[in-house]
Amino acid sequence: MQKLIARLQALRGWRRDLAAAVLGAFAAAALPPLHVLPALLVSIPGLLMLLAPAQSWRCGARIGLAFGFGHHLCGLYWITEPILIEAARFWWMIPFALPGLAAAVAVFIAVPCGVAMLVPSGARRAMLLAGGWELADLVRQFFATGFPWNPLGSVWAVPGAVGDVMLQPAALAGVHGLTLATLLVAAMPTLGRRGIAAGLAALVAWAGFGGWRLAQPAAPATGIAVVLVQGNVPQEVEWTRDFALSVVHRYLDLTEQAVAALGNRPSVVIWPESAFYPFLLETDVGARAAIYRAAAGPALIGGVRLNPAGRPMNSMMAMDGPGPITRAYDKWHLVPFGEYTPSWLPVPIMFGMGPGFAAGNGPQTLHVPGLPPVGALICYEAIFPAQIVDAADRPDWLANITNDAWFGDSSGPRQHFAAARLRAVEEGLPLMRAANTGISAGFDAFGREQGRLGMNVAGTLVVALPGPLPATLFADYGLWVPGLLALCTALGALIRPKRRR
Repeated sequence: MQKLIARLQALRGWRRDLAAAVLGAFAAAALPPLHVLPALLVSIPGLLMLLAPAQSWRCGARIGLAFGFGHHLCGLYWITEPILIEAARFWWMIPFALPGLAAAVAVFIAVPCGVAMLVPSGARRAMLLAGGWELADLVRQFFATGFPWNPLGSVWAVPGAVGDVMLQPAALAGVHGLTLATLLVAAMPTLGRRGIAAGLAALVAWAGFGGWRLAQPAAPATGIAVVLVQGNVPQEVEWTRDFALSVVHRYLDLTEQAVAALGNRPSVVIWPESAFYPFLLETDVGARAAIYRAAAGPALIGGVRLNPAGRPMNSMMAMDGPGPITRAYDKWHLVPFGEYTPSWLPVPIMFGMGPGFAAGNGPQTLHVPGLPPVGALICYEAIFPAQIVDAADRPDWLANITNDAWFGDSSGPRQHFAAARLRAVEEGLPLMRAANTGISAGFDAFGREQGRLGMNVAGTLVVALPGPLPATLFADYGLWVPGLLALCTALGALIRPKRRR
């Protein structure tokens, strides 16, 4: 082992860059859906070993850039899927899109690696790297409209009981807090036996808190059944009017069958994003009547509506009868290049359908007769912690609609699914997710899965709607909690300990 460490630290130039990129790629194996957590016990110590002989912040930043490039190149490989769907228009972007995005996001690892060079190797450098990494992730959530995809804390969204336990600290500090703790624990092997013992103790305490929280009483059930409808509509087909009509009829048939099986049980039907596209539900009296007959009660429908200026908006429309739509939520965190072209780009590039969407006004709670107040979030919005709930009008549950067909049968939809699960834990609210091609699922307020429909199947999932928990610490204080923890960690690393005589 000592010889391997010495060889790693002796690398220079492009060989060192290549080693850093390989370590970063290996770290991506810990992300959903693989969850190879031991990969972090190799990659993060390996990164610190490469940084150990570096002589300047520039050298440290270069190592971090290579590590981040390898990490995001593997973690975000699915980004080419929407380009392939519209390859006839955007084939020329295939060689550039993924490397360009990976390099841009890698900057948020390069900066903390450069800053880490301010202190000597050892515990202080590990602390400064972890604190700086987390602060950079917080910046990444807002910079250039934000792209907080694949935070390292999401590695703990392991399916089943293990993930249920290890995700619970997110109720205190969010996924960003999990990232900070993950980096600190993964760095412990570089500190020798005491470091390993400290890391194991931290994991035991982490799991202990998770087990204790899950043992707390759950909120009373609402008595309402949620019908999640998954149409499994492919994205690569030509969206003619006849095809769009067949999609609506598919959703109507699936809804009618599921609701009929429920009998007279109170229920709400949820259709995913773009289920009613490109038609306008607000002006289609016949469609509203047909949906209400099939749902036999309240329904939340993903579709398009127009703002006063005539611009389309990606919306969730609430129906409590066949009459006019009076309650709707408009997506406010739009996908760059998928739903609009950033103003600074001279050439319009859009992988979505239509001329581009207008943004809504922010998080919103819908008050639908017969239902507990529901917080709406559409697709991409599920990756933004602390930005999904109207704090002034806290809902009792969350409804997440999405169309992940753009990303094929890749890791993208599965990473998106893990993000939605984390939002339930952070907010202490049950979350119901309706996805066009999957994964549709329901989570209780602890993030425990209540049922799912897998990828690329058409069907319905009926889930009993759990009740909400009291607002979590993270729900009350949001990103201030992980931000202060990261800042204290970084500042603690900068304090030089007094030397003993």
